[in-house]
Amino acid sequence: MIVTLIVACEVGFWVLLAAGLALRYWAKMPRASVAVLLCEPLLEVILLVVTAIDLKNGAEPDWKHGLAAVYIGYSIALGHYTIKWVDVRVAHRFAGGPPPSTPKYGVPRAIHEWKLAARWILAAVIAMGLLQGATWYVGPDGATESLAQWQQRMLFLIALNVIIALGYTVFPKKAPAITPTKG
Repeated sequence: MIVTLIVACEVGFWVLLAAGLALRYWAKMPRASVAVLLCEPLLEVILLVVTAIDLKNGAEPDWKHGLAAVYIGYSIALGHYTIKWVDVRVAHRFAGGPPPSTPKYGVPRAIHEWKLAARWILAAVIAMGLLQGATWYVGPDGATESLAQWQQRMLFLIALNVIIALGYTVFPKKAPAITPTKG
């Protein structure tokens, strides 16, 4: 049931995002768009409550509960960023907005990567906190090894994002050289 709910939350996220952007750009109803987009966090609240109820009703903590915590962490830390990322591209493609401006080279790219890494680190920390809360919630009698494994995966995720951002800092991508054209 938890996996089905996670999939439903993910589908719901994209449906709400599409509906919100359709209201904003095609129906020209920006307030309605904001209202729809503000419904997005309700999906995570529902998932959190159902996961807690599932554990309280005696379900053995397993990978599904860990995945729910990771999904909630991602949604909290990167959900707004994802919405903005899609919004800029939809505005550019369908509403004459400016093109997306993700930096590609040098220090600006390294700064971008560190900001993105910070979001992923926040997502991992939130997930780890939820996983620890689930461990305490279940108590010492429950089998919580799978939750601990998810916490270890989140530490790996943190390390991976730091390595990627550090790579862009230490080895910055250089802009291609402009070759003069002969006229």
